[in-house]
Amino acid sequence: MAKEKVLVLGGGFGGVKAALELADDSRFAVTLLSEDTDLRYYPTLYHTATGGRLANSSLPLSRIFEGKAVKIVQGSAETVDRKAKTVATKDGQTYDYDSLIIGLGVVTNYFGIPGLAEYSYSIKSQSEVQRLKKHLHQQLADERQPDLHYVIIGGGPTGIELAGALPGYLKQIIRNHGIKDRKVHIDLIEALPRLLPLLPKKVSKAVRRRMAKLGIRLYLGKAVEGQSADELTVSGKPIRSHTVIWTAGVTNHPFFKENNFALMARGKAGVDTYLRADENIFVIGDNANTPFSGLAQTALHDGEFVAQNLRRRAGGKGFRSYVAKQPVTVIPAGPRWASVIWGRLNFNGRTGWLLREAADLTGFHDLEPWPKAARQFMTEFSPEDDCPTCATATN
Repeated sequence: MAKEKVLVLGGGFGGVKAALELADDSRFAVTLLSEDTDLRYYPTLYHTATGGRLANSSLPLSRIFEGKAVKIVQGSAETVDRKAKTVATKDGQTYDYDSLIIGLGVVTNYFGIPGLAEYSYSIKSQSEVQRLKKHLHQQLADERQPDLHYVIIGGGPTGIELAGALPGYLKQIIRNHGIKDRKVHIDLIEALPRLLPLLPKKVSKAVRRRMAKLGIRLYLGKAVEGQSADELTVSGKPIRSHTVIWTAGVTNHPFFKENNFALMARGKAGVDTYLRADENIFVIGDNANTPFSGLAQTALHDGEFVAQNLRRRAGGKGFRSYVAKQPVTVIPAGPRWASVIWGRLNFNGRTGWLLREAADLTGFHDLEPWPKAARQFMTEFSPEDDCPTCATATN
């Protein structure tokens, strides 16, 4: 009996979870097509950007699928032919499918603001993180003093996480470079009137108090209008800075618009009650127009859901309908402090931080067996920098 060919586009949380769920089922032949050789573990990218190990936010796909019946192909999906049931890549390769699962993630959106793409930094990938870290160290080596302002744009979870971790990291590397201790100015800019605008107001207030305690200067309800090599313009006023970090905007992957998917709110692909965008084409995670799209836990849930339905169909059963699952939201803001939203519950502080640590360990286990997940989790507790000055100072 011929196996059902399942082609998964995207090596993120949703795509990897779907492939893992189908890997050991002999009724399926699974191919995972990914631009990257590693899975980016987004929840810890801010930690990698502030002195943590690259390995803490990067899981090799070859390791995740070691011993699994999944074919891993590196490539970038460009077009889908629905009639022929094929996907073509940018390098001219073609892959056929019986069922297609798409979890390509999102791309950075600068909203047309002049200069941001050219001059700002980001932490949405390992290469961007490395670029930022190199800049922070090189600037200290060249100028022998910190920047006038380190500016973070975006008062969402990523901006909060980075703003909380950056002061301690900067103080550490300033000391490593033998520079006289100076007050570090970190600014956090949010276009809307409050931090974490998609979360309850009481959470925003708690995090705002935390930011004040850490010495973070907030610019709320302020619009970024442009950036040059030397300054950022915010609501008509300049802020002198050579270190502007953009965490504010993303948009859906262009694959969907370019391939005539029905687009809904925020450019997300419209899906039915089984997460289908078309016959035998499933869209999951950040790409799907579902209530909690954009969160890692949602992507994992979606990938598992689609895989289970494919297994049900292979066994002669009908599909089950999708039920959105509200994730637990945990937002770290500085050392040993996090804000937690768990249904109607909200609590802050060390307990929240401990819950985040447990969530990361569980998140790694969603992708790997416990022994590997534990080793991956332990990478959080050892620093890593390419800077030779800092390496000498810490030895």
